[in-house]
Amino acid sequence: MLKIDKKDMEILYQLDINSRQSLKSIGSKVYLKKNVVQYRIEKLIKNGVIKNFYTSINFHKLGYINIGVDINFQYYTPKIEKEIIEYFSSSDYSWFISNVQGYYDLLVLFSVKNMNQFFNFWNKTMLKYRYNFQNASILFFSRTRYFPSSYLLEKYNEIDRKKNEIIDGGIQTAIDNTDYNILRQISLNSRKLLTELAKNLSISSMTVAKRIKKLEKIGIINGYRVNIDYSKLGLQLFNVRFSLKRYENLKQIIDYAKSNPNLISISEIIGEWDISFNYYMRNYNELHKIICNILEMFPNDFKNRVTFCYHEIYKSNYMPNLKI
Repeated sequence: MLKIDKKDMEILYQLDINSRQSLKSIGSKVYLKKNVVQYRIEKLIKNGVIKNFYTSINFHKLGYINIGVDINFQYYTPKIEKEIIEYFSSSDYSWFISNVQGYYDLLVLFSVKNMNQFFNFWNKTMLKYRYNFQNASILFFSRTRYFPSSYLLEKYNEIDRKKNEIIDGGIQTAIDNTDYNILRQISLNSRKLLTELAKNLSISSMTVAKRIKKLEKIGIINGYRVNIDYSKLGLQLFNVRFSLKRYENLKQIIDYAKSNPNLISISEIIGEWDISFNYYMRNYNELHKIICNILEMFPNDFKNRVTFCYHEIYKSNYMPNLKI
């Protein structure tokens, strides 16, 4: 765990709100000079706290389907587990893979253009590894809400938190090759300069700027974030899922839960579970208090729940293999 001071936390928060904003803009909000902000960001990158800056892309609007697979292993060794992880990591369709501690052993998230893509891939997977899978539960993500990392601040502004909530989903919107190429360029480096983008794409900086504004306006780009190694801040990523007894109260549950500053995302899902919460917490005891609070507020609305910790993340690229 690294020693991170209050100003570093404030800079990380500003980058999580909008990682494309200028050093001057960040400095004005955290009361530091531009060169000091730059020095601190470079130090956070060098120390591994900042992994990268990424663009939050609404893949639903590009016609992608988000699918999760929860896997329990059987008859396996560490060597076989490593082989399975490498197999999933090599897939163009996977974008998040994590070993988990708790109810499941492995979580893999996919983005596909159609179900035939996933069916064909999964059939090949079963031919290779069915013997090693005790169970593989498939779920579909219908909508996900993302929240800024408000817990980075000593005191967070709830209005600011609501204003910067990101919601994906929606109807597919057509874009052309140039738009796709821009998304590829900035997906894992949201701070890439317009001049660099223009040079790489052989178009003018003005064209790049107009295209990015258009992608923001139509909701395909829904934000610019920072990828933080939270383990260096002494935090762990936990997931809590609920199956509901009273589905009609889903909205009230979401509205209540999302004010918690440690909550970073809520997903509405189709499958064994109905709703999924991701939290960054120091330990399970802190998380348990939050779970109990939700259960007390909605004592008659849940059938079952499951909790697990993302132990080691092997892949997290926020960008499927984009094709028109």
